[in-house]
Amino acid sequence: MDVLIAVGVAVPVFVPFATAPQVTPLGVVFNLGTVVPLVWRRRAPFAVVLVVACFAMGVSLHHRPGLMLQYGALVAIYTLADLGRHRWQRWGFISVVVATIPPGALLVKGNDAAEFMFTLLLPVTAFLLGTLARTARERSNALVERSAQLEREREAEAARAAAEERSRIARDMHDVLAHAVSIMVVQAEAGPVVVRSDPDRAERVFDAIADAGRDAMAQLRRTLGVLKEEQDHGIRAPQPTVGALPGLVEHVDRTQVRVRLTVEGGSRPLPAEADLAAYRIVQEALTNTVKHANAREAEVRLRWTDHELEITVTDDGQGDAGADPGWRRGGSGLIGIRERVAACGGTVEAGPLPDGGFRVLARLPHAAVTA
Repeated sequence: MDVLIAVGVAVPVFVPFATAPQVTPLGVVFNLGTVVPLVWRRRAPFAVVLVVACFAMGVSLHHRPGLMLQYGALVAIYTLADLGRHRWQRWGFISVVVATIPPGALLVKGNDAAEFMFTLLLPVTAFLLGTLARTARERSNALVERSAQLEREREAEAARAAAEERSRIARDMHDVLAHAVSIMVVQAEAGPVVVRSDPDRAERVFDAIADAGRDAMAQLRRTLGVLKEEQDHGIRAPQPTVGALPGLVEHVDRTQVRVRLTVEGGSRPLPAEADLAAYRIVQEALTNTVKHANAREAEVRLRWTDHELEITVTDDGQGDAGADPGWRRGGSGLIGIRERVAACGGTVEAGPLPDGGFRVLARLPHAAVTA
């Protein structure tokens, strides 16, 4: 491209040779000096403009032949303004040009006012056009960089959202499997005893095991449904909510732990995340009561206030004397509850009771929904 531009500039530069009254070898050298360096204009814009300016001055002073327009100098000035690497080079050169043209045009060449303005404004215009090209390119590069940055941020946000979704699915699967397996294990351990002593109760025990397995399968299908792109409506059904707690309590009540549910106040709509969290909190607390507390009784109390849902799960278990005290000491189950509550903007407290037993107290806000 630079070679083609140099050839294009050479055409008008050497046309006057055909009609010039006098052509000298030095005139040929000066004119060539304004054309040939343009081949390197983008690789060394400042050096090229200095060389071309010197030869252009020689053409103007020697004038054998001369040029009305210094085509090579205009291209070099444009290139410096567009591609010059340093600000001081660009503005320093144009300042020298503007400072030296008036005495040269008026005193040496004897130009009139029109010729003087023409001579002065041509390099200034070339410089301004190069500056505009430079500004447009920098703006375009900035937009490209900004677009790339936004794309990187979007990918990072998508990765973060995917990680959060995987974490949520992992918590749901933990809650579902821990609850179902705990119920089935407890009932299965009691099965051999009640088969001999109370056949009717043994039948209920096996029914409870089957119900726990079926419920776990259904909830796992709903939980894993979010990992698939195309699912039918049954698999993508909503996750369990506060409205499903009576069924959960009834299901756990079939074990050796007697569970009762108490509701105070009128129910209010909860955000979707809080609605699921309420169910999982109760499920996790009851699961650990059955697994670790050696409890005989438990109570689930829901208290609706103007601003929040207060969930209290208490049992009369033995605390650290249980088979697996990890829950009572802040194991993964309690951590999962705290994460769910924090994600909903609520608070949670968990700890042993003064008279024995254990309590989990969670508060989930709902005022933002009803406002």
